[in-house]
Amino acid sequence: MQLILGSSSPYRKALLEKLGLPFECYSPDIDESCKPDESSLQLVERLAIEKARETRKTYPEALMIGSDQVAVLDNKIIGKPANHEDAVNQLKEASGREVHLYTGLCLLNANTGTIQHSVESYSVVFRQLSENQIEQYLIKDKPYNCAGSLKSETLGIAMLSKLEGEDPNTLVGLPLIRLVDMLLQEGIDPILA
Repeated sequence: MQLILGSSSPYRKALLEKLGLPFECYSPDIDESCKPDESSLQLVERLAIEKARETRKTYPEALMIGSDQVAVLDNKIIGKPANHEDAVNQLKEASGREVHLYTGLCLLNANTGTIQHSVESYSVVFRQLSENQIEQYLIKDKPYNCAGSLKSETLGIAMLSKLEGEDPNTLVGLPLIRLVDMLLQEGIDPILA
């Protein structure tokens, strides 16, 4: 069965490539706005499901992977920075503090209509960062397409003092351990494929 990653994220694509399964990428066009009174966990779960369902319209006989992530500080969602100044402010606010990341994951089998979904969490603690460190990091890593202005898979890891969670891939945006559980439920074993 064809596997489709409903995401335009190069980071999710790189993570899924680790499993060695053939797949295609498709960028579903959905409204990612938070609904009134919707928690960060509800938001990422809903968006992951919506991305998989929207992808199904183009690939009606495939397995769709939908995923979405938010960073949260003080119960407030931190999105992708709008510009350099926004990134500086995000990193100043996160300096010396713990940020929680929530990643919604959905696997939708278009043939059977089966939907598996979950929300995986991961936490990071930032080091105390100077203004110069923040500026140099932004110049070198350019994490402007990353929630909370953090690209942990490159130089951003140097800004962190602690990582906590079950699957480090969750930090980047695609919880592979949970995804493998879901794929096994669909009869796909990446090791044997």
